[in-house]
Amino acid sequence: MTVLNHTLPLLNGQPQDLQEFAGKVVLVVNTASECGFTYQYEGLEKLHQQYKDRGLVVLGFPCNQFGQQEKGDSAAIGAFCQKNYGVTFPMFSKIEVNGAQAAPLYNELKQAAPGLLGSKGIKWNFTKFLINRNGEVVKRFAPTTKPEKLASAIEQLLA
Repeated sequence: MTVLNHTLPLLNGQPQDLQEFAGKVVLVVNTASECGFTYQYEGLEKLHQQYKDRGLVVLGFPCNQFGQQEKGDSAAIGAFCQKNYGVTFPMFSKIEVNGAQAAPLYNELKQAAPGLLGSKGIKWNFTKFLINRNGEVVKRFAPTTKPEKLASAIEQLLA
């Protein structure tokens, strides 16, 4: 079962059908601009640049549910990511990843790859989900896992 059966708005408000990424390896990350892990944008962009021609796409989903660390609107988030980290991978409008208002995509991701909080929750910003070319969640990575540590798992899926 694919988790890519969703359409979500990009930062510019345009709808993005995640099915357009079918056949690619997808890395989904909930992000925040004022988090202690915000530096990971740099590593995420490096992964995106290193592997995009082989079929990887990184998808960033800003979230303000953890310590109010993503207060800005879409324009501010986009400007921050571009200015500070040169982010070129798709960034989506702010979403919720936990609770009653959680995006259905995130409910499916949590169900497919439970973490420390089980299938009910995301622990913090920069939780990462790796999805194979068939749209199946392969692995969940903790916020503390630096993007460069995902390279071997990504390479296995790209092979």
